[in-house]
Amino acid sequence: MSQNKILFICMGNICRSPTAEALFTHLLNESGLQDMFEVDSAGTHAYHIGNPPDKRSMAAALNRGVEMRHLRARQVEAADFERFDRLIVMDRANLAEIKSRFPNKAHDKLSLMMSYAQLRSETEVPDPYYGGDDGFEVVLDLLTEAAQGLLSEFDLKRHYG
Repeated sequence: MSQNKILFICMGNICRSPTAEALFTHLLNESGLQDMFEVDSAGTHAYHIGNPPDKRSMAAALNRGVEMRHLRARQVEAADFERFDRLIVMDRANLAEIKSRFPNKAHDKLSLMMSYAQLRSETEVPDPYYGGDDGFEVVLDLLTEAAQGLLSEFDLKRHYG
């Protein structure tokens, strides 16, 4: 069975992108579709390579039944454009960073995470790192809706080709 390979990307890979990875994986497991996907996350910058997600991200996710303490930060690399079918970025600044660092890669594989959220006007997932705990809850709300939209896109393709 061929897999859909998705990479979620933010700046440091300790808040938004690992949360997106964990949430999407959680949805896949609940739907019984986990074998159809390979999911990972990375950051545009090398600030936190090898570190677990931010403790506030992990706590907020765990409150919703989503485990992510097993994840470790890594940086986006050129090989990711070959390995993954979609590289889904949290905001425009990191999208621009990716395009500038990898100018000759398959930019048609890039998209913004919030483009999958049908009922939201937000176009970016804000970085909660320097804010309070409520920012992590907002990020979870946004990512949950976008992850559900992303999954439904694949589900529609599976049913309707």
